[in-house]
Amino acid sequence: MTKPSEKPKPVRKLRCAVYTRKSSEEGLEQEFNSLHAQREACESYIASQRSEGWVLVRDQYDDGGISGGTLERPGLRRLIDDIEDGLVDVVVVYKIDRLSRSLADFAKLVEVFDRNGVTFVSVTQSFNTTTSMGRLTLNILLSFAQFEREVTAERIRDKVAASRRKGMWMGGVPPYGYRVENRKLLVDEESAAHVCWIFARFLEIGSCTELAREVGKRGIRTPHGNRIDKKYIYRMLSNRAYIGEAVHKGESYPGEHDAIIDRETWDRVHAILTESPRKRAARTRADTPALLKGLLFGPDGAAFSPTHTRKGGRLYRYYVSQTVLKHGAGACPIGRVPAGEIEAAIIDQLRAVFRQPEIVAGTWKAARVQHGEITEADARDALIRLDPLWDELFPAEQARIVGLLVERVEIGTEGLKVRLRMDGLAGLAREMATDIGATV
Repeated sequence: MTKPSEKPKPVRKLRCAVYTRKSSEEGLEQEFNSLHAQREACESYIASQRSEGWVLVRDQYDDGGISGGTLERPGLRRLIDDIEDGLVDVVVVYKIDRLSRSLADFAKLVEVFDRNGVTFVSVTQSFNTTTSMGRLTLNILLSFAQFEREVTAERIRDKVAASRRKGMWMGGVPPYGYRVENRKLLVDEESAAHVCWIFARFLEIGSCTELAREVGKRGIRTPHGNRIDKKYIYRMLSNRAYIGEAVHKGESYPGEHDAIIDRETWDRVHAILTESPRKRAARTRADTPALLKGLLFGPDGAAFSPTHTRKGGRLYRYYVSQTVLKHGAGACPIGRVPAGEIEAAIIDQLRAVFRQPEIVAGTWKAARVQHGEITEADARDALIRLDPLWDELFPAEQARIVGLLVERVEIGTEGLKVRLRMDGLAGLAREMATDIGATV
């Protein structure tokens, strides 16, 4: 009596995902490219293992034109996500460097594979990552793959450095004022004219902030249509490409392209740029004195800050509300006032104060505390004498006296309101008394 034959155990299906990668985009537009060749070889290998239960998953995981030195690849990320979701049992590649050229990155991938029970297979390099010998072989192969990547990177860096030393354009975003044709920088006449104006205008005003405002008013924008701010202008003023040079790692070399800015203009601009921004700002403030800085307030209680602009070689000074600076035009009923007009109005009020009998009497009483021999007539003569001398005082001295006498100036739709410092008037009286006593 014969025993019935035992039924063969069913083979467990292993879902196989094919991953392909190509570092450069060259040739990807062809009907049959490197990615197709890799996939075809991997699919043939999977078909040969059909008896082992291998089946191809429908999803394709391809990365064209992406380096193997990073894990941030769209196709690879989708593959990892599907592995974490338990949709893949075997990862099949043409060569291990298609998956990664970095030993550290590959160790991270192997950790993901092991955690999810996934096997890794290379169709041209037979090994199994589930065994210690397979891992040793893998590490050796990956070490050579990483070495090859680093050598290739060194060759590329050396080639770029040599090309830059010859003044060649090596790609990237062309400087404003140039366009690229046949891998060479050519001057774009329209934008180059803007570059020349920016350099010339900076020599006149010496401020990137003010220049950025004027550039915006002229409607000049970047090639991508973005607003040109002071940082963009500073980079333009510091770009040696405009004097016909190529820069590589801080070293400058004669470039193949034509210059837009002459050397004399470049040197004058950089003589200004090398000066401390704080010194430039201090010089600007000295050239544009602000008598009412910290004293002028608007109808909403916000302070007014001094500012200035230049047009046609003339300087125009203003006081601008902090509310407007923070929230834009229209946020305050009085957003900006001419500095010369409001300062003249305050000075006129102070001159009128010096002539008032009660002010003269108060000044005399305050001065008499320090100098008892000073008469009321002497105090009156001193205050009256200050009036015609005002215009001959240095701006710093004028600002000091205004700050000594004025506590607050409030500007509203109905006019000005000046609040004086009584203690400041007494202090001025003591100074005047000292001068009078010296002449007696």
